[in-house]
Amino acid sequence: MFTLYSFLLSVAFVVLLPRFLFQRKYAAGLRQRFGRLPNFEQNGKPVMWLHCVSVGETNAARPLVEKLLEEFPEYRLVVSTTTRTGQKLAKNVFAEAAELVFYFPFDWKFTVKRVLRQIKPSVVVIMETEIWFNFVREAHRSGAKIFIVNGRLSEKSVNRYAWIPKTMRRVLHHVDLALMQTSADAKRLLGLGARNLKVKVTGNIKFDQQFDELASRLTEDLRERWAISKDAPLIIAASTHAPEEQWILQAFKEIWRNSAGNLPRLLIAPRHPERFTEVGELIEKSGFDWVKRSAAASSRDQTAEVILLDSIGELRAVYPLAEIVFVGGSLIPHGGQSILEPAIAEKAIVTGFYTANFAEIVKEFLTQNALTQLPKLAAGEIPAKLAAIFSELLSDAQKRRTLAKNAFAVMKKNRGATEKTIEYIKIFLLSDGK
Repeated sequence: MFTLYSFLLSVAFVVLLPRFLFQRKYAAGLRQRFGRLPNFEQNGKPVMWLHCVSVGETNAARPLVEKLLEEFPEYRLVVSTTTRTGQKLAKNVFAEAAELVFYFPFDWKFTVKRVLRQIKPSVVVIMETEIWFNFVREAHRSGAKIFIVNGRLSEKSVNRYAWIPKTMRRVLHHVDLALMQTSADAKRLLGLGARNLKVKVTGNIKFDQQFDELASRLTEDLRERWAISKDAPLIIAASTHAPEEQWILQAFKEIWRNSAGNLPRLLIAPRHPERFTEVGELIEKSGFDWVKRSAAASSRDQTAEVILLDSIGELRAVYPLAEIVFVGGSLIPHGGQSILEPAIAEKAIVTGFYTANFAEIVKEFLTQNALTQLPKLAAGEIPAKLAAIFSELLSDAQKRRTLAKNAFAVMKKNRGATEKTIEYIKIFLLSDGK
């Protein structure tokens, strides 16, 4: 099966080769993806390799990295990411913590072995259950201990993996610890063949995120640049996907037409950087006066009706500026983006109907009156419903405060996953897995 897997991976690479060669999103770090890393020397110390897929996992890993360095100072930390956006953020936030930040290799045996020979990790920590068959097998063969942390496994993923039960059992046999977010995640992994003793439930590390000094400084810089104030309350549309921006702009127009109080402002932060230009064109066509984060600061920044956040890794710093945060990927069958960062910022949060990616978290937030969720609607009904919800929240400060306070309370209640994760890793390493 591993041979067939590698063959199919090669076929997929050939098919996607034009993208890798000509699109920045895919071409970034191509040399590193083939296992050609910058020089790295162990200097006689053991190495811990942390792998984060993209921006979400990188942000979630912040409290974990701090604790790992505190508890295991004898290790040198290296960090890999899969995406270009994750790479940029990791190089920024782990500039002092990590000895090396690099792109995760393509999952061929030769590329994986090349990187393992150079890094020589004693421990591999994989965020959120990104299982690469050759990598896991070869890392195990190299003698590294493999930990899955903050593990998450959806029903969709289980159904996909269920087609290859023997291979999954073999791969999971190489995992030394699987620290999962919920009991449901743990049961799904056990159903794929993971061993009972290796699987633990630790909670979600993302609940442990906090705003650091760097983010706070950026928040105040942007508050001043854009002249954010209660007189023109800010709505943030975060991590949006097409065609959500179009619906949000239509809803914003309706709010402006019917508003009897202070006119709000809107900030749109598309999920994918390659869509920044496309979303800018949509805003331009909407007729609103607008600015973008990447442009040079100007007097228009203080009065623009719409702001485009066309930057990477700054979204968490703008949440404190908002009165309302809409979390994208939820008006379409994508499954939604995380609601936890706006909850940390203690904001009133709105999502669409499609939130399967964070089903249990959303369920708890709804139970605790910490979230407003749209019902399932036809596309033509969405702008009006969004406008109605935003207008109600803008006119009811008490309701906004209640939602925000409850959201933050849910965050506080669920903290502690990082400490549990560190304890399990510590016990395992001290006992050498026995």
